Amino acid sequence: MPERPDRRRPTPPRPPEPTPTDPGHRSVVDSAVYHGGRRIASPSSLAETFRRLREQPGGMAWIGLHRPTEAELHSLAAEFNLHPLSIEDALEAHQRPKLERYGDTLFVVLRAARYMDALEEVDFAELHIFVGPDFLITVRHGAAPDLPAVRRRMEETPELLALGPEAALYAILDVVVDGYAPVVEGVQNDMDEIETEVFRGDPEVSRRIYELSREMVEFQRATRPLVGMLHSLMAGFAKYGTDEELQRYLRDVADHVTHTSERVDGFRQALTEILTVNATLVSQQQNAEMRALAEAGFEQNEEIKKISSWAAILFAPTLVGTIYGMNFQDMPELQWAAGYPFAILLMAVVCVSLYVIFKKRDWL
Repeated sequence: MPERPDRRRPTPPRPPEPTPTDPGHRSVVDSAVYHGGRRIASPSSLAETFRRLREQPGGMAWIGLHRPTEAELHSLAAEFNLHPLSIEDALEAHQRPKLERYGDTLFVVLRAARYMDALEEVDFAELHIFVGPDFLITVRHGAAPDLPAVRRRMEETPELLALGPEAALYAILDVVVDGYAPVVEGVQNDMDEIETEVFRGDPEVSRRIYELSREMVEFQRATRPLVGMLHSLMAGFAKYGTDEELQRYLRDVADHVTHTSERVDGFRQALTEILTVNATLVSQQQNAEMRALAEAGFEQNEEIKKISSWAAILFAPTLVGTIYGMNFQDMPELQWAAGYPFAILLMAVVCVSLYVIFKKRDWL
């Protein structure tokens, strides 16, 4: 398998997502009214959607929004009696996954994820879902998940969509959870590469471990609450008379998200262990480098001792010869017949004495 580009390599910046204030931004991605699981109207505005739903008893509205404006959300709240707290959450975003019931309306917050192979990063997006007796509203903040694909799949199985907004909710839950699988595989590949870099002694691996650990913290925040949310939905099967087919659907989704959550927990534990191993290897490498520096310093000291010793030995006869070479008229020993042999003997005695002293001290 070809190796993915290193996450440390510079990558081109992502194009910014359109915001509600951008001229090209369109909040309403798709809006439709269904009856018996089949699309009977595709209104072009929220007001028209409200009108067509009122004209169709037993119908269901499915409204898909992407980063809607405050006015659009308030119009939805007024039409479908949505709780102000849920509208506030949908406007602010940056919510943790949760499930809240406000009367006969269910408010669900999900964190979708996708693995960006070119960047070797995990991109998280937020999805808010309002589910009522005859409507389902999705408010998406980010690129994931692919809700138009979910809608097309449901429209291809009208008998399932005919079960109502809950069926669409479970289909969205399913696509969000299924989207975690490629992320898990991508992270597993990153883990394998990091282990190789750790034992190869790559100096940048610590930063990569830190970045991946942060992503796993975000991944845990996306998956761990979802386990409890799905079990809460399953606990209400009897109370809310959930269809048997939808019950099987949701149990399957719960199994998948439990498996994913366990994998993510395992990744965090493995990253902690890898970081410990890397710290140990770095410490060992630093100790080896310190020992090498100490040995090099010791060897340099020995050489300096030898050089200094020979310099001192050679300095002694130079000093004697310099004194007797001054040739002052009144200097003693200049007229002495034994002066020359005495000077030579003095030089030899001093040199031999210094050599013996330095040798005893292991300087030579």
